[in-house]
Amino acid sequence: MQAIMNVCIAAANWFWGLPILFLIVGGGLYLTIRCSFVQITKIGYIFSQTFGKMFQKADEGNVSPFAAACTALGSSIGASNIVGVPTAIALGGPGAVFWMWVIAIVGCCTKYCEITLAIKYKVKDESGNWFGGAFSYIKEAFGVKQIGIALGTLFALCGAINCLPSCASQILSATAQVGKFELNQTLFGFIIIAFVTLVVFGGIKRIAAVMEKAVPVMAVFYLAGVLIILVMNVGEIIPALGSIIKYAFTPHAAFGGFTGSTIALALRWGTARGVYSNEAGFGTAAIAHAASDVDHPVRQAMWGVFEVAVDTLFICTATALAVLTTGVWKQEGVEVGALGQAAFGTVFGSVGEIFVAICVLLFVVTTIIVVIYYGEKNMQFVFKTVKAGYVWRVVILAGMAFALFGIELTVAYQLTDFFGALKIIPNMLALIWLSPQIVELTKEYFNTPGKYYLADMAEKEAKKKG
Repeated sequence: MQAIMNVCIAAANWFWGLPILFLIVGGGLYLTIRCSFVQITKIGYIFSQTFGKMFQKADEGNVSPFAAACTALGSSIGASNIVGVPTAIALGGPGAVFWMWVIAIVGCCTKYCEITLAIKYKVKDESGNWFGGAFSYIKEAFGVKQIGIALGTLFALCGAINCLPSCASQILSATAQVGKFELNQTLFGFIIIAFVTLVVFGGIKRIAAVMEKAVPVMAVFYLAGVLIILVMNVGEIIPALGSIIKYAFTPHAAFGGFTGSTIALALRWGTARGVYSNEAGFGTAAIAHAASDVDHPVRQAMWGVFEVAVDTLFICTATALAVLTTGVWKQEGVEVGALGQAAFGTVFGSVGEIFVAICVLLFVVTTIIVVIYYGEKNMQFVFKTVKAGYVWRVVILAGMAFALFGIELTVAYQLTDFFGALKIIPNMLALIWLSPQIVELTKEYFNTPGKYYLADMAEKEAKKKG
């Protein structure tokens, strides 16, 4: 067993080096060029159709575009936004944040492409609900049906298995937070599992309803706390932004509690953090978005740009600025994983540290809920029946309970990295292969007279004229 683990760890470490840069950054840049930089050239329109229509209701029995986006955000907004970003700064220096931004800008288009294809290839399952995801379009790629089906099945199987270590790591991270309150961690873990069970057995509509309310509230409260920190350290904002740009391209010397970094380290940690924070390239968000009901794939795909903007450009950047402006990343004796709490502690004292612990806990719970849903949909694709997904849902819940009795957090993370790599490879290759279809759908949406984009623009002009 240990030999198998060593192989998985070695493979994961190799993949999360140059291969991830080639696939995620290179592939994302290729898609961005093919789509004429849609995430930049149409950013105003995209925000008007997402931020501007956040509370638009869905038709009876359907999942609204915003609810689908919040469901996907429930997975990507997690402990990594509060713990992972400071870790990237501690190991890669302030320049890591710049590369995190680059990944986010490129990732906006990658996720846009994932959702476009997921909507195009979604179908109604035996329960009458919309069903689809990255596995749906992977099986249509590569020109040979058998290859597409094999890689689609590989993606779905790895995605389903990946939910076990992923949820295990999340539940262990959540229970660790209550140590600050001197509560029984195992008992608290079972309380979380019980709550998650009630939500996930309600199906996608209940999950979407919970995420639609929980995710915005969590994000707003956390960002409000960071805003107060930035107001209290307003004089440090410009120097912090300057250091982000400067040390993305120059080495940073060691001082205080910081051991120093190179350009390679800044690139490595910024890239990894960007990929993990918004999940662009993983193909996971496509499952949540496939449940929505829209008139055109691109209309839903714009919510992918919204997700990356909220997750990485807003929340991750907020965390980075809080850590940089307060200077806690340079202090000796502060654990890397506690830098976010330390930043809040400089302004709010112990109350701030407790606040961050609660935020991490809430983010983790929402992540678990959505990851379980992803796992069951992946297994549903593998076995072609809804019942297989229900069974896998129970397996994941049981796996979390088992994790409370001795699974090491590092082992869970290593397995997550390994199976995550096996998902990214077929997903990114399929996106590149099917990019002509994405381009065609993009042109159709933005250039069809009297429909979609042009109809929205005409309506906007009519409102201006009164």
